Amino acid sequence: MRTFAKSVQRFLVSEDGPTAVEYAVMLALIVIVCLTAIQAIGTNANATFTAVSAELAQ
Repeated sequence: MRTFAKSVQRFLVSEDGPTAVEYAVMLALIVIVCLTAIQAIGTNANATFTAVSAELAQ
């Protein structure tokens, strides 16, 4: 019974699990920000090329 209690105590004191979850959440947020930025840049580039194409067609 003592070994089980010590195992539970070590598990509760260990910070490996929460740290891994925090890193996963940070990674997910970074990916979302990157995808949003790439989409915004792509939209702006598309608008610029469309405007240049329209000017050249005149």
